[in-house]
Amino acid sequence: MNFLNKMERKFGKYAIHGLMKYVIICYIVGYVLMFAAPQTLAYLTLEPYLIFHEAQVWRLISWVLIPPSRSNIVFMVIMLILYYQLGTALEQTWGAFRFNLYIFGGVIFTILGALILYVIVGVDLPVSIGSSFSTYYINMTIFLAFAACYPDMRVMLYFLIPIKMKWMALVYGALIIYEFVTVGWAGRVAIFASVLNFLIFFLATRNYKAYSPREIHRKQKFKKQTKQARPGQTRGGRAPYIHKCAICGRTELDDPNLQFRFCSKCRGNYEYCQDHLFTHKHVQ
Repeated sequence: MNFLNKMERKFGKYAIHGLMKYVIICYIVGYVLMFAAPQTLAYLTLEPYLIFHEAQVWRLISWVLIPPSRSNIVFMVIMLILYYQLGTALEQTWGAFRFNLYIFGGVIFTILGALILYVIVGVDLPVSIGSSFSTYYINMTIFLAFAACYPDMRVMLYFLIPIKMKWMALVYGALIIYEFVTVGWAGRVAIFASVLNFLIFFLATRNYKAYSPREIHRKQKFKKQTKQARPGQTRGGRAPYIHKCAICGRTELDDPNLQFRFCSKCRGNYEYCQDHLFTHKHVQ
């Protein structure tokens, strides 16, 4: 945490705000090429052999235009909208610098994984492995990151089925494991690189102080104190809670693990819990 804080103070001014907007633009360009001129995608893929032997260095960057292969245009539009919303919400939660670090970290790990695979396997590696590298698994880790931050938030699957993020994350996790077992080595490298980025980022940003004996004792003491105050009671003329959701009315007394945030788009001081922060109607 201290390391990230120092980096953010030093390099935060260079962060790209609204990064997910540019990611979606890359997807749209890739889809247009896939339908209008599919042969051009062969010049954009991440091919280590061509990078080393033909000096086609643009492939180190151009592969991010390779879209996840989807034939149903309706499904593609739904997924683009979903990932834009998730990415934007993560940027608002973490800040632009940390979200940039997460996305670019996934890209860098994927590039390094492809190059290391080529160096290890060498001439035995097929020339054409670029089709295995796209932002598909990076998208999956965006979803996993959001689910880790807001596990109990409900989303409308296909705009019809309400489901909590943590259950969808379990499905995504099972899908990643299945694909890791069934795909080739290039696909495994792409999966490993994206998941490694997810694990490193979250292990590096966890507050391990919360698990210290002193902090555990403090939480236990806090719970005992809050149980003494019944709903409606006051302490010293003030409400027994500090945070209260403007939608559902829950406070930190209902669940100490709830997270509360003020909405910058609402006119007035309106605070919302993690389940309603991104789903409420803004007060104007």
